[in-house]
Amino acid sequence: MTTLPTDTEAARFWALIETAWERTGSGARRALLDGEFDDDILDRFIDALLSLSTDFTSAELTALDRVAERALYDIDRADIQEITDGSDDGFLYARGFIVAMGREFYDAVRADPEAAVPDAECERMCYFFAHLHDKLYGGFPETGSGISRETASNPAGWS
Repeated sequence: MTTLPTDTEAARFWALIETAWERTGSGARRALLDGEFDDDILDRFIDALLSLSTDFTSAELTALDRVAERALYDIDRADIQEITDGSDDGFLYARGFIVAMGREFYDAVRADPEAAVPDAECERMCYFFAHLHDKLYGGFPETGSGISRETASNPAGWS
């Protein structure tokens, strides 16, 4: 049996992303989306996300990781990879960037891959909640999803 993220888990995930961006500072995300790539901005975002997440239980981090995993899986598509470019790892990190930019941008890229930002990556987003779970509770969480976030693992996206 495959465990899918619930609507509540997904809503919490995307709200957490938005709150982290609010703490990162006005205009930071917009600069990245306008192609002004800056690792410092992403580092500040990840730091904000970390400060928001460190008190979560194992179950909460597992649920958030399940949402991240599903989001990355659903945009594991050849048409998106054509725009973002990158090797297998590079495309995973590009998908991490898409997720990190929030629900509005994520949905825009899902609907129209041309909305993606070429060569933009956020490696730390790809396994953020899994790594935090490992640090706090020992071991990656068992999401029960039956999927992988790795590149080309979504057969529907590469057919």
